[in-house]
Amino acid sequence: MAAFLYRVGGFSRRHHWLVIVSWLLLLALVTAAAAAFREPMTSQFRIPGAGFQTVMDTLKAEIPSASGDTGTILVTSPSAPFTTRQKAAVSAAVTTWQKVEGVAEIGDPFVLQGQLDVAAGQLAAGRAQAEAGKAQLAAGRSKLDAAAALGLHGPALDAQKAELAKAEATLAAGERELTVNERRAALVKGIRLVSSDGRAALVQLRFDGLAQSLSSDEREEILRVGSELERSGVTVDVDSTIVGDIDSIIGPKESVGVLIAALVLFILLGTLVAVGLPLATALLGVAAGVGGTIALSGVVEMNSVTPALGLMIGLAVGIDYSLFIINRHRTQLLTGLPAEESIPRANGTSGNAVVFAGLTVVIALAALGVTGIPFLGVMGRSAAATVAIAVLVAVTLTPALLSLAGHRVIRARTWEANGFTATGVPIEDASHFVDPDETGAGPVRLRHGWGELVTTHPWAATLLGLVVLGVCAIPAGDLRLGLPDGSSEPAGSTAYRAYTLTAKYFGAGENGPLVAVATLPPGLDGTTAVEKSLDVAEKLARVEGVVKVVPIGVSKDNDVAAFQIVPEDGPSEQATVDLVSALRDTVAGVRAATGAEVGLTGQTVANIDVSEKLSDAMVSYLAIVVGLSLVILVMVFRSLIVPLVATGGFLLSVAAAFGGVVAVYQWGWLGGFFGVENPSAVLSFLPTLLIGVLFGLAMDYQMFLVSGMREAYVHGQDARKAVLTGFHHGRHVVTAAALIMISVFAGFVFAELTMIRPIGFALAFGVLVDAFVVRMTLTPAVMHLLGDRAWWLPGWLDRIVPDVDVEGAKLVSRQEFAGPGERQERPTPAA
Repeated sequence: MAAFLYRVGGFSRRHHWLVIVSWLLLLALVTAAAAAFREPMTSQFRIPGAGFQTVMDTLKAEIPSASGDTGTILVTSPSAPFTTRQKAAVSAAVTTWQKVEGVAEIGDPFVLQGQLDVAAGQLAAGRAQAEAGKAQLAAGRSKLDAAAALGLHGPALDAQKAELAKAEATLAAGERELTVNERRAALVKGIRLVSSDGRAALVQLRFDGLAQSLSSDEREEILRVGSELERSGVTVDVDSTIVGDIDSIIGPKESVGVLIAALVLFILLGTLVAVGLPLATALLGVAAGVGGTIALSGVVEMNSVTPALGLMIGLAVGIDYSLFIINRHRTQLLTGLPAEESIPRANGTSGNAVVFAGLTVVIALAALGVTGIPFLGVMGRSAAATVAIAVLVAVTLTPALLSLAGHRVIRARTWEANGFTATGVPIEDASHFVDPDETGAGPVRLRHGWGELVTTHPWAATLLGLVVLGVCAIPAGDLRLGLPDGSSEPAGSTAYRAYTLTAKYFGAGENGPLVAVATLPPGLDGTTAVEKSLDVAEKLARVEGVVKVVPIGVSKDNDVAAFQIVPEDGPSEQATVDLVSALRDTVAGVRAATGAEVGLTGQTVANIDVSEKLSDAMVSYLAIVVGLSLVILVMVFRSLIVPLVATGGFLLSVAAAFGGVVAVYQWGWLGGFFGVENPSAVLSFLPTLLIGVLFGLAMDYQMFLVSGMREAYVHGQDARKAVLTGFHHGRHVVTAAALIMISVFAGFVFAELTMIRPIGFALAFGVLVDAFVVRMTLTPAVMHLLGDRAWWLPGWLDRIVPDVDVEGAKLVSRQEFAGPGERQERPTPAA
């Protein structure tokens, strides 16, 4: 691989314009495809074949009108109850909203509330009439019975008996219908669409299908009508289902992280040209990767987090991978290696490490598919593809740009300090090239610092590192998983106001109603099916934590009934999770009493079930990642102990990152700073995602840092001295790479998409503790304590493990040149 990448680097150097133009053309094609084939993405989470999904499929098949996604528009008049003029304006807006493409059903809250208010009186009047009718019929029946007792007979009396029987049958049917209505009214008693103080109205929309199917124009039309309605003196807020589009997956806040990364690059590289190279390659790579993801959104259902995740990870690794190659090239230039040889050499050595590191990240992300959760698999494959593109850009475009940059990748002062002119021309005889691979050091001798401190006091460093990680991991014991609702939206957003005001005026449960679907016994007529459905509803309404059960309807064939269940608490509360379990526990009792089979569905139930499935999948995925870690590291370092140390450090990093996320996003520590207004359950797919991404990045740092230790040890250094040599050989680039990643990830802590915020925090904090506590503190300390034992590998295993040359050390280190830019020999691997 090293020799191949050497040739790729040489080709890119010689044909730099061809490579650059080719990438730009590819980017243009991807951008055009993204614009042409982009489809709206969803903020919901679905798992085909899951229990809630099967129930939803039944609802779609039997009662299609009740299966579409719902949205909420909250209209408020904060200062006073609605005026007649304002009510009329709301009614007019409802009429306009009904005409929006994709809206299947919408109700006028004032009309519906009026119907609810008068229904009780109408039922009472109906009951009084029914009782009066029963009394009249009873009196008539008594007279006929008395006549029969006296032996009276005749056609007139027979006609009276027939008429009375008919009236009794009519009354019985009417009373049956009245009883059904009374039972239905008892179930919905207390339901309100206009608040009791007359200052808030709940407008509920049902869409034709999935809310994600709404186009941007349709969403904008809904918002435009709301803006016009506000001219009447009311306030209009819409929930995240309606407003949740992703026209912009990156905003100014995310860009701050990139700016900080640029500052880190400038401090490390010292020249704007050198800073621009990794930024340019990263931006091109991530644009191609994310553009490809968006282009596929028309054929693959994906969550709105998917492109944002690819953007975040692609930016971070794209900058780092290019930086590794550029840093190697700069080091070689300052030791006297000509640029025409240095560029392919850097690509064959550091580029080889980049390919291996990128492959590790790609495998970890692609392995998310083994969880059996489709949307998580799509996220993983999308991010993996973006990382793969970042690797390709790094090893092809970076050499081309380095060829164009020439001597400007190093500032004049640095050239002059190392025996060159300001433009990189050697002042003295430059034929005495010293390869940094052979010396194990770059052009600048680093003073001993943190590495020497850690290896001088290894027990103290180990104890300190373990204590820091242990303290950070403590909150992880309280980890609770869930999916976001309106409470996690930005505090100033319309979705957040809609959520909080709905809870204030109508109860928290209105933000996340559950849906129950009952399969009724076969062969029922219409009225009997309705009665049976009410039997089911009344059983469900008795479960503690249920505010009300609202019958939605019965299918045309009378086989299926649907209900909306309003809980006491919000959709992300633990009490609602417990309620779902309690409702499922009553299924057997409902079946025994009514003969109906009940299942639960709806977005709240889906979120709960997805969270539980993700929690179950996390353990198996962690086992796969740990196994993969051990196999890769045994091949790279040809040791059993080093992989165990590295994997143990990775697990500590994961636990610490989990703890940090729980402390901020579940407990609310520093919530004001991080914009966490309502601490709640941690994003359910975050732990699994964090394991995959952090594993890939941790292995990167492990390889770039510990491979130097191994090289020094293999070349004859004492094991403990080799630890310090390797640490100093890789600490600068690992520190810069970690700071860049932390900066990029931290920029997403305040992202436009609220779901990406905890992911950004988790990755930033995870990289922070892994790079600086695990890799640069615990690892050298433990390696120093182990000494020669760190590199032990059984003979039988040594014979079967392939020799993986991660940093291209076997690439021939010295080349002969006939003249500038002409290579006399092609380097080949030594073995």
